[in-house]
Amino acid sequence: MAGKKVDRVHAESALEVVKESPAIVAIVAAPAIVVFGLLWWLTGFGTALLVALVLAGVAVIAKKVF
Repeated sequence: MAGKKVDRVHAESALEVVKESPAIVAIVAAPAIVVFGLLWWLTGFGTALLVALVLAGVAVIAKKVF
C-alpha cells in the first residue's frame, strides 16, 4: 500500500480546486451535512457525532482493505 500516499503535488492541486470552486465542495458535502443535521435534530448531538465517527471509521477501514 505504499503507492496510496498523497504527495505534495496532489495535495496542492486539490487545495487549488477547492479555492477556485468552493461550490463543488458544497455540492459534494451538502448531503452529508443535511443527514448529520437531521440525525442531530432527531436523536441529539452525541448520537449524530457517534454515527459520523463510526461511518468515518468504516470508510477508512474499507479504503485500506479494498
